[in-house]
Amino acid sequence: MVTNIPPQRYASRAAVIGEDTRITRALPHRARRTVGAWCFLDHLGPVHFAPGKGMHVGAHPHIGLQTFTWMIEGEVVHRDSLGNEQVIRPGEVNLMTAGRGIAHTEDSLHDGATAHAAQLWIALPRSQARCEPAFAHYPDLPQVALGGFRAMLLAGEAFGLQAPAQVHTPLVGIDFSAAQAANATVALRPEFEYAVMVLRGSAQVAGEALAPGEWLYLAPGRAELALACDGAAQFLLLGGEPMEEGLIIWWNFVARTQAEIETALADWNAGRLAPPVRAGSSAERLTAPSLAGVQLRAGGRG
Repeated sequence: MVTNIPPQRYASRAAVIGEDTRITRALPHRARRTVGAWCFLDHLGPVHFAPGKGMHVGAHPHIGLQTFTWMIEGEVVHRDSLGNEQVIRPGEVNLMTAGRGIAHTEDSLHDGATAHAAQLWIALPRSQARCEPAFAHYPDLPQVALGGFRAMLLAGEAFGLQAPAQVHTPLVGIDFSAAQAANATVALRPEFEYAVMVLRGSAQVAGEALAPGEWLYLAPGRAELALACDGAAQFLLLGGEPMEEGLIIWWNFVARTQAEIETALADWNAGRLAPPVRAGSSAERLTAPSLAGVQLRAGGRG
């Protein structure tokens, strides 16, 4: 299988999380909802918060997905309804499996500090969508040097290595960074679709110049990918088998039917979806939005 489809370029959009933390959101995009099972990508920073300010996201729920946090700079405290409290530091991953329902908070460990992170979601396949919730912290990730890049394997398999994160569909996530000019060609799995998003600096991907906030989609059929940068840069390569399960993504939920979403919204507002989150966040518990008059569709997002 060889593709003749050229890369497709997309722009991220501005959004706000928590109290007033500004981020750029790449996925889901109106024209491209998922890349493999990756169904959400927020890029925070790099930002230096003013004194007394930081990222504070109050208690909120998830179903049907895994949240995947990749910390680049700064420190964030995760607290969840399973009783976990975990500080995530640069070079580490937090993986929270929502399954039938979980809730959590996210707070800067120190206000007035620098923060840089990527927050991703992985849609759980139908067979795992109602699994028991879980949380795992991964402080040590495999990495290789490649043509001047440091390639950190976040999820899946690459370079003959296996990332420790337990995922439930064939996928891969790699963070590439370089302190100066670099040039490499990486092997791809032809059955995977891929996306590349620049986090800082600029890069050339498959011959296409890419700036921060921009990302490229690469259709299945490629066996390799040329990557380069002229100076300090960092970008994510995400991939996976196309997921064709009629996903509905609304607020913080991933499901297959509107009824599932409506039930989760009602359960959260009534305090039934998950136990209370461990105390410690300064932010207020979030209230689920109403679906009154809204007709959801597979492939859409609210």
